[in-house]
Amino acid sequence: MLPEVRVNEQIVAREVRVIGNDGQQIGILPLEVARDVARTKNLDLVEIASTATPPVCRVMDHGKFMFERQKRERDRRKSQTRIEVKEIRLSPRTGQHDVDIALGKIRRFVGEGAKVKVRIRFRGRERQNPAVGIELLQRIAGSAAEFAKVETEPAPEGNTIFMTLSPPPRKGAAKAAPARES
Repeated sequence: MLPEVRVNEQIVAREVRVIGNDGQQIGILPLEVARDVARTKNLDLVEIASTATPPVCRVMDHGKFMFERQKRERDRRKSQTRIEVKEIRLSPRTGQHDVDIALGKIRRFVGEGAKVKVRIRFRGRERQNPAVGIELLQRIAGSAAEFAKVETEPAPEGNTIFMTLSPPPRKGAAKAAPARES
């Protein structure tokens, strides 16, 4: 949510630094004089820096300013990349066919750009032998090495052990600078 700005009669300071609609600084004026300057140009007096001493106000069209501000915010949100984290849960007794199915899902999720959290859940007596779960996660990591990289190594968390796989870095994203020969 965008913070609210004060306009015209909402401004409470005695003196304000005024910037004209062309970007030129008009100077420090009493509030009423600044409002009159804005009214003569059929524009609004908008407080743009309330924490400054004296507060900075600009003579501008408030409606146009708010529209452009909302448009910039929408564009900023569109350009954000959201990384989704998918989770695959297995047990230490999971068969090889089910592990192959999970690898197919991991391949698909990583191909879509999501991170994948592979979790091995131990129940009852299975907790006595966590090495089985770690070995299963290492097998999965080895099989997925061609299309994913291990972001977090297998780590225990309560009665589970998990690891995170992520898409490999793009080849064109980080090119090393060519070495110079002297």
